[in-house]
Amino acid sequence: MNVRLAIGATRNRLLKQLLTESLILSALGTAGGFLVAYCCRHLLLALLPDGRTTYLPGAIDGRVMAMSAGICLLVTFILGFVPALQTRHLDLAGSMKAESGSVVGARSRGWIRSGLVIFQVCLSFILLVGAALLLESLEKIRNTSPGFSTSNVVVTGVSLVSAGYDEPRARTFQNELMDRLAALPGVESFAFGRVTPLGYVDFSTTPIAVDGYQLSPGEQPQVEYNQVSESYFKTLGIPLFSGREFTRSDDENSPLVAIVNRTMVERYWRGQDPNGLRLQVKGRWARVVGVVADSKYESVAETPKPFFYVPLRQDFDREPDLYLRTTRPAQNVLAAVLREVHRLDPSLALYETITLQEQANRAAAPQLIAVTLVSILGGLALLLAAVGLYGVMSYSVVQSTRELGLRMALGADAANLLRLVISRGLRLTTAGVLFGGIAALTLTRLLGQLLFKVSPYDPLVFATALTVMTVIALSACVLPATRASRTDPARVLRD
Repeated sequence: MNVRLAIGATRNRLLKQLLTESLILSALGTAGGFLVAYCCRHLLLALLPDGRTTYLPGAIDGRVMAMSAGICLLVTFILGFVPALQTRHLDLAGSMKAESGSVVGARSRGWIRSGLVIFQVCLSFILLVGAALLLESLEKIRNTSPGFSTSNVVVTGVSLVSAGYDEPRARTFQNELMDRLAALPGVESFAFGRVTPLGYVDFSTTPIAVDGYQLSPGEQPQVEYNQVSESYFKTLGIPLFSGREFTRSDDENSPLVAIVNRTMVERYWRGQDPNGLRLQVKGRWARVVGVVADSKYESVAETPKPFFYVPLRQDFDREPDLYLRTTRPAQNVLAAVLREVHRLDPSLALYETITLQEQANRAAAPQLIAVTLVSILGGLALLLAAVGLYGVMSYSVVQSTRELGLRMALGADAANLLRLVISRGLRLTTAGVLFGGIAALTLTRLLGQLLFKVSPYDPLVFATALTVMTVIALSACVLPATRASRTDPARVLRD
């Protein structure tokens, strides 16, 4: 810069040069980003437990690309313009006399670079904390029992509605299919249910009234319920605490009955045994005949809530899901089930078959996707912070070569120079972590809906993020510090 100014270049010419160089680098980086985005456009499907349930076309949206390119251009212009302005204050006469280089130094000129590194470390720390919290939450979700058995249970069904079955014909088909399933080898138990737990179909909801329960002013309780067949709780492995399961005799010609979960007993019967008592469902009174354990109905992360079951035969649905608890490989059993369906009606077929474990994995998909995306962003931010810290420290070492040589000539050894450079890098890291920690304490509250049994202020998570940032900072400073420790004082002072 000094030489260009000395031979006649104007300061505006230097400004244009620096901005042009910045824009060229940004254009190359943007083009590389577009290429990576195009090559990775289908990878989001890999984040889902089962891509068949979600349609995510791998298309490149021109508006998104244009916005991304515009942001890159704006950031490049801003960050390229600031150092370019510094050329307007070059002291041509003074700087041509000697190349001054004070250290680890030159705070007056390096504060912008240091500030950007601090910002990168701050952002990396926030994303690391978020990723660690989500990862811990996902692990707890996976280790939490959904309240029913997910092993050896297959879910499928037969589409009777699309085949034009009316209710009487559908009842006959279901009864005949159940008789045939009872004789199949490898089928330990089976049942129908209108909605599969942790699935994508909403449960039915109804206002209720309970014998002996006094409503508060303005209270009108509404509770979700499911229509299930006999052997449902046995097939899904939901514990029965008292009373009985539904039987085949609980049909449209018999008195209405219901089975409630433990939370509903605690809330509406104050923990007393409700068997034999009445529950009003859709304006009709049903007799409680059993109490079962709570389970997860819509989300693994949900809190326990009142829930009850009614017999499918008394509240009929033409297209319930079919659950099969098997003792043989699921493919063999399903092939036998399909043969029985075809014997009843050759035009019918089974729709999607899935195990309950796969269904539970699908239910954790939002947390899995959040963990993956935040982890990727955190890793990229961590890489940028490491590169930025390395760049600042390398530049400082180059600019401070004369000072480092002088220190060694006056008695400093390699270990002293290592500590000098590394301590500078750790000070930048400490400042970034401090600001990042304050920001993380505020922003992690926004993850509340995605966290399960994890505090957004978990000290172990913050300590882990701090450790990772410290290791990355040390790694980024080692090479510049090593280069500084190998400074030859004789050569530097001679030059």
